[in-house]
Amino acid sequence: KPRFSSKTLQWKIFYQAGLQFPVSRVHRYLKKGHYAVRISPSAAVYLASVLQYLSAEVLEAAGYVTQAKGYQRIIPRHILLGIKCDDELHKLFNHVTIPQGGVPPRIEKPLLTKKTNKKSAHRKRAAPC
Repeated sequence: KPRFSSKTLQWKIFYQAGLQFPVSRVHRYLKKGHYAVRISPSAAVYLASVLQYLSAEVLEAAGYVTQAKGYQRIIPRHILLGIKCDDELHKLFNHVTIPQGGVPPRIEKPLLTKKTNKKSAHRKRAAPC
């Protein structure tokens, strides 16, 4: 006969992992998603820890942007700018659209060049590369 009930065992796994994200809920979503026939309880703990780490990284980057702008609250724009500033997060969230995030600030290089007169610009184009 098992010493702990299934509910107690879930709480035990949750507290032993020391996570803020709910392990039992992640385990339930893994089962409902039909990603595999059998789901290990340690898979839910691992996925919950990965989700907690990623959310902490995103919130930390957004917090730096919020402090730099002098605001008290993190808004979606700060989350977008925080992700775009970090190379690894930018690579991970490259094709993600954040609602109310706007667009990252960027000016194309041809727009930054100084305008020259037409004759010198024509000569520059005709010169060999």
